[in-house]
Amino acid sequence: MDTFVSESCKRDPGVMVPVVNLNRCEGKGACAAVCPEHVFEVRRIDDDDYQNLGPLQRFKIRVHGFQVAYTPNADACRACGKCVGACPERAISLVRMR
Repeated sequence: MDTFVSESCKRDPGVMVPVVNLNRCEGKGACAAVCPEHVFEVRRIDDDDYQNLGPLQRFKIRVHGFQVAYTPNADACRACGKCVGACPERAISLVRMR
């Protein structure tokens, strides 16, 4: 899987997808605000995802109201990279899927 960041949305949807590192995400929502394709959803972290975090990350998630970004519409991503640049925690990367 290649990591890629572009300044324009020139790729076909689904070639690149955003991957959110839940160890870093603080659910601030900057990714959702800048995404022209509505790929992101900021919501309460899933119980399984929460349990897979280490103690420090669980504490951080609690402090931030248990909110993280998920990508329910990842297949709509056109790889513009706006989410990567907007994330203050650098928790998002674009990954080639095909």
